[in-house]
Amino acid sequence: MYENRVELMGFLGKNPESKTTKKSGRKLAILSLATKTWWTDKNDQRHDKTEWHRVIVWNGLAEYAGDKLKKGDHLYVAGTLVSNVFEKEVGKGKSKAKIQITSWQVKAFSIRKLDRKDTAPAAPSTAVAAAANSEEEMPF
Repeated sequence: MYENRVELMGFLGKNPESKTTKKSGRKLAILSLATKTWWTDKNDQRHDKTEWHRVIVWNGLAEYAGDKLKKGDHLYVAGTLVSNVFEKEVGKGKSKAKIQITSWQVKAFSIRKLDRKDTAPAAPSTAVAAAANSEEEMPF
């Protein structure tokens, strides 16, 4: 069995960037998520490394991200890893890879940072969001 699944937990490095595709008009939001890892070397010296991840969310989740999320929010993101290889125009025939995460789930946690007084808003549940996006009326 094969599975392409990525789970990340980190902080938004900037406010989400909202866009609409030219051909289909679908909404998307680009999130810049920072995660941090650390290790100790043989001299017991601690080292930190911050990784930046490009996360793409679509449709209703993109609307939520654009409206509710902001720089510094603590997020849990689940999605798939997508890699694109493209020809760089100025790179004299060299190709460049771009890796991003296409997310189907984003949860904002109510974690207070020391320099912030407000907390991240809770994301709508998947069932509620699916019902809101449904064009069919409820029978009751």
